[in-house]
Amino acid sequence: MGILSGNPKDEPLHYGEVFGMWTYLFTAKAMMANCQTFLNHAGDKDLKALLEDMIQTQKKEIAQVEELLKANGVALPPTPPDRPKAALENIPVGARFNDNEIATALGSELAAGLVACSQIIGQSVREDVPAMFMDFHTNKAQFGLRTLRLTKEKGWLIPPPLHLKAPELAPV
Repeated sequence: MGILSGNPKDEPLHYGEVFGMWTYLFTAKAMMANCQTFLNHAGDKDLKALLEDMIQTQKKEIAQVEELLKANGVALPPTPPDRPKAALENIPVGARFNDNEIATALGSELAAGLVACSQIIGQSVREDVPAMFMDFHTNKAQFGLRTLRLTKEKGWLIPPPLHLKAPELAPV
């Protein structure tokens, strides 16, 4: 039997895995606070439902990463306080995030999360770490698709210029 070929939970984490998971956790906690804030600003019921689902999923992911880091003696990053609930009507119009801005920010944060998950998957040697982050990656991809569909349905998507006609290439 080779090195690191036993039960993954008995194997040590390497520094890259620790750094990747710690950074992921720190960012996930910030994203959850952002989603809680966005939930206060959202007016669209479908967008609110998406945000609520994302918050619940993030709570589960955060708990999983915290458990793994704690089990390996790694100090956890700080957790921002939960954002208090606010009524949309109490937020001044000029200070509100618009629904399309919220959806755009979610898409950007989800894309960054996909990259982070992929990096952790690629650098890990303990089999349980990439397995966990493959689940997280799938969650983010599904939320990204939901966000894209929502932005299209609501007319919030502003695509870049569309390339409809390719120039003809000269024969070789």
